[in-house]
Amino acid sequence: MSATIKLENKHFPVLLKELLSIISPLYGGTFIDCTFGQGGYSKKILEEKKNKIIALDRDQDVNLYVKEIEKKYSNRFNFHNIKFSQINNLKIKDNDLKAIIFDLGYSLNQIKDLSKGLSFQSKGKLNMKMGLNEFSSHEVISKMNEKNLVKIFKFFGDEIHAKKIVKKIVENRKIKTINTEDLTKIIDDVKKYKNSKINNSTKVFQALRIFVNKEISELINGLINAFHLLPVGGIILVVTFHSIEDRIVKFFFKNYSEIKNPSRYLPNKNKILKCFKLTNKKPIIPNSEELKLNPSSRSAKLRFVTKISNQYNFDDFKKKFEYLTDIENLQFDK
Repeated sequence: MSATIKLENKHFPVLLKELLSIISPLYGGTFIDCTFGQGGYSKKILEEKKNKIIALDRDQDVNLYVKEIEKKYSNRFNFHNIKFSQINNLKIKDNDLKAIIFDLGYSLNQIKDLSKGLSFQSKGKLNMKMGLNEFSSHEVISKMNEKNLVKIFKFFGDEIHAKKIVKKIVENRKIKTINTEDLTKIIDDVKKYKNSKINNSTKVFQALRIFVNKEISELINGLINAFHLLPVGGIILVVTFHSIEDRIVKFFFKNYSEIKNPSRYLPNKNKILKCFKLTNKKPIIPNSEELKLNPSSRSAKLRFVTKISNQYNFDDFKKKFEYLTDIENLQFDK
C-alpha cells in the first residue's frame, strides 16, 4: 500500500531518507515491510547485502513487484500475502529483526486502478476492497441502514454533511443501484455551494475505504502484534496520512513511552514501566524538496519508537479506540 509517486518510471517512497536514517540499514539485519506496495522501501533496504526483508501486503496485485524483487534478491526476500494484523503468524528464524515498517498510504497505481474504486474518479460499481475483504463499498451503500451510514461518514470521514448525504443515498437506492458516479453526484448535489480545497467526495470515500478494509482494527492489532514480535532494541516506524491513523499511532507510542505513576508516594514496585523509548515527540514531515517533487506527500507523518521492554498489557489502548472499532463491526440489515 506504500504511498509512492511515479516519475520517469521510478517510484519514490515517502520520507525514504528519513526512514533510512532511523533504521540504519548499513549495519545489516532483518526488516519487516508491512505494506510492501510497489516495493520502494524494500528495494532500497535490500541494496545493502547484509539485509533481509520480510514483506507483507493484502493486495494480490502487488505480485508484479514481488516477482521483480524475488528475481534479484531471492535469498534475502520473503513475501506473504496477508494483512499486517496477522504479523504475529510469521516465523522469524533468527533473532536479528531490527525494524518493522508500516506505510499506511496508497500507491499511485492503486489509486489509478479504477477497478479498485479507491478514487472518486473511478467508474462503475463501487468497490474499495484492498484484498482479503469480507465485503465491498457496494454492499455498504446498498445495505447499511441510514443511522449506521451516518456514523461511518461522520467518524471515519469527519463529514459534517453526513446526514444530508446519507438521506440522499437512501432515497436514491430505493429506485436504482448506486455506482461510483451516482455517489459522487449525490455528494456534489449536497455540497455544491461549499468552498473547499479538497474534492467534495474525499471524506466520504475515505470513510468507506476505512470501513471496507477495517483499517482501524488492522492498525491497532498490527501495532500490538508488531510489539510482541519485535525484540528489545528493535524499532517500529509508521507513516500515516490522515488524522485518525496519526491519533492512534501517537497514542500508542506516547502512552507507553512514559512512566505512569498515579502518586509519587507509591513505592517503585507499583510504578508502570515504559516499554518504548520515544526519541521524537513530534512527527517527522516531508521537507520542501520532497513536497515539490511529490505534493501528495504533504499529509505524511512519520513516527517511530524503540522497544525497551518485553512485557506490557495494551487493554487501555484497545479501550481508547473502541468507539471506532465498534463502528467497523456494524452489521448490515438482514
